[in-house]
Amino acid sequence: MQTFLELKEFCKLVHLNEDVVKGMMANGALNFKEEEGKIYIEANQGTFSVVPSTVNSKSAMINSMTLAGESFIEKTIGTILNLHEKVLDAKDETLEALKNENKFLKDALYSMQELYEQDRKTIEVLNEQLKNAREDAEFMKRKYKLMWNKTIETFGDARSQKINQDNSQKVD
Repeated sequence: MQTFLELKEFCKLVHLNEDVVKGMMANGALNFKEEEGKIYIEANQGTFSVVPSTVNSKSAMINSMTLAGESFIEKTIGTILNLHEKVLDAKDETLEALKNENKFLKDALYSMQELYEQDRKTIEVLNEQLKNAREDAEFMKRKYKLMWNKTIETFGDARSQKINQDNSQKVD
């Protein structure tokens, strides 16, 4: 497949003036064609003709450019594959880290739930003990009140009898 460029475009591409390019056309170093008053130069062959070289080095240059192009493509593909592999590894590491974090949080939640249950049971036991202690305190209050009332009555009766005896002895 041949690609033709207009004379001015070709000159800009190879950084040569039109006189030099026309001289190369006259020598037969460049393939060209004329259509509608414009000169078109074959781009592929023309760019290799502009570079000074011998006949043997032209084929070597083409082969080296082909090999360099293939090598560049292979290196680029290898780099892309390597980067892709690294991205996949990083993704796997991230997923593993998230799984470990989720497991840790899950275990922590279960532990907190167990502690909550133990605390709730402890609170129930302490409330029961407090209720029993209040009942014991009320019972002791009633018991001592009854005992003191009985003591006061007994002591009061004995004292009033003594007072009555003392008063009756004084009167006599």
